[in-house]
This record gives sequence, C-alpha cells and structure tokens, in this order.
Amino acid sequence: MKKPVVFDIEGTIGDITFVRNVLFPYARARTLRHLTSHWGDADVEAIVADARTESGKPLATASDAASQFIEWIDQDRKITPLKALQGILWREGYVSGELKAHLYPDAITAFERWSNAGHRLYIYSSGSIAAQKLYLQYSIAGDLTSRFSGYFDTTTGPKADAGSYRKIASAIGAEPAGTVFFSDAVAEIAAAREAGFAAFCVDRTKPAAANETSGPFPVIGSFEPVTDL
Repeated sequence: MKKPVVFDIEGTIGDITFVRNVLFPYARARTLRHLTSHWGDADVEAIVADARTESGKPLATASDAASQFIEWIDQDRKITPLKALQGILWREGYVSGELKAHLYPDAITAFERWSNAGHRLYIYSSGSIAAQKLYLQYSIAGDLTSRFSGYFDTTTGPKADAGSYRKIASAIGAEPAGTVFFSDAVAEIAAAREAGFAAFCVDRTKPAAANETSGPFPVIGSFEPVTDL
C-alpha cells in the first residue's frame, strides 16, 4: 500500500543550524531595508496587517514594523506574518545564489526511494509554504520540488495540535493511520500519533543507524533504518 509521507524540515530533513545561523540572520539583516523599499506593495501591506493583528500594535511605519519583526526573529516566534516576510527575503537570497538550502544525504536518498516507489511526499513546517518550496527548489541537491505533492504550514494549524494532522490527512485524501510523519520535535510526534499517524522522531544526535522502539514512539537517527514504509 502506498502511504503518504509528511516531513518536517528543521532538524529532520535539513540541519537546524542552517536555518538558525544562516537563514534567520539573512532575513534579520534585510528586514528594515525591504519594508522601507516596499512599504506600499500589496504583499507587504497584507503581511504588516497580519502583524498588527498578531502584535496588537499600530506598526504605522516601516521602522516600527521592522522592529516588531526583528523582535519575533530573535524570539524564534513561529507565526504566520513573520514566516511570510522571511519567505520573501529568502527568495531573493536563493534566486541570487547567496543561499542554498541544506539537506541531509539520507533525506535526499529517502525522497528518491519513496517517490520512485509511488509514495506521495509532503512537507509540514512552521515556515511558510513559499519558504518550503524555495528550500526544496534551491537545495544543495538541486530542485527537488517535482518529488513533492504538497505543502502545509501554520495556516493549517499549530504543529503540536492533533487537529492539524487530521486536517492534513483530509486535505490529501488519506486515512491518518495510513500516513507517515517524520519530525525532530517530540510534541509534534505526540500530536501526529494522537491524530492516528504513524510518526517517527528523528534524533540527529544519535547514530545514523539508530532505531529505538522501546519508548512511546519510534526514534531514529536518520532515514537509513526506515527502508520499508
């Protein structure tokens, strides 16, 4: 039976330090300049409007809005307006060649193996859908977007909420019990399992061949142990 497979990004298919040490600083350094230059653009206006709702602040100027976004970046807030703005800024870096997304070699192999076997692949990340597509389009392995059937972000719901995973299963036309989810975050694994998903916790601090099944859910060191879904 061909099972849909849903992947988290940070710490699961790509090194979390790339996001925190490369992507976040890149966006942070360009936030004020971009908001100032594009203050009247429709996409920026929509993002800032969402930021006003989220923050409860007027954010009447580009400087005020930039200060709020930078504060959220420093707090690593996983909220939709911030992720939308970061996606715009990262696109510039990817297209220019300044950025190239990190992927673990075993993740690249898993994408090829499972998509070739007929399993549909999806992403569910706190980063915006636009940012997810950029990550896979401009990766160290080249453009991998053709291997993926869809993307989900926080507009679907919080990643630690079982309801979000039920929504994903419904959206892709699958039964939760027949859907596989991989993440490095225990809270996300717990939520996915509550929803009925087969969920694996990817712990990159463990040896690549680690495959622990004695706990409340399987813990793997990489995708190497999971050859048969």
